[in-house]
Amino acid sequence: MAFNILVADDSATMRVVIKKTVEMAGVPVGRFFDAAHGKEALEILENNWIDVILSDINMPVMGGMELLREVMANEDFKRIPLIFITTESSEARMDEARKLGVAGYVKKPFQPETIKKILYEVLEKAFQHTVEAPPQPAAESGDDDDMDF
Repeated sequence: MAFNILVADDSATMRVVIKKTVEMAGVPVGRFFDAAHGKEALEILENNWIDVILSDINMPVMGGMELLREVMANEDFKRIPLIFITTESSEARMDEARKLGVAGYVKKPFQPETIKKILYEVLEKAFQHTVEAPPQPAAESGDDDDMDF
């Protein structure tokens, strides 16, 4: 199963880094969607099937906490897990996010293995099955006697 992932961050560079990290982690991705703030994210949610949201907290127009509130208040969206990837370090904000229903939290700067661990945990819980990385191509043995063209 490949997952459609919405990445919401006001930094275009950070969106690229997050998407590359998710790909490197071996998460099976169907399609990535980009949003520069929460309002764009909501528009994408209205028009596309999204399996998980990776969002910053501090964004202009609509921040991640408001996005989380909107997602959790919407019957069609509340099934979608939202993971914060943020520099936010306030324990009070994280407590608020947990109470609102955030599925996970990754602090910037992050290691690829941290995103992989949290993303796999959240996806496995949300979809109630083990998420497996797509199979890697077999290494070439150098023996081409049985190759057909």
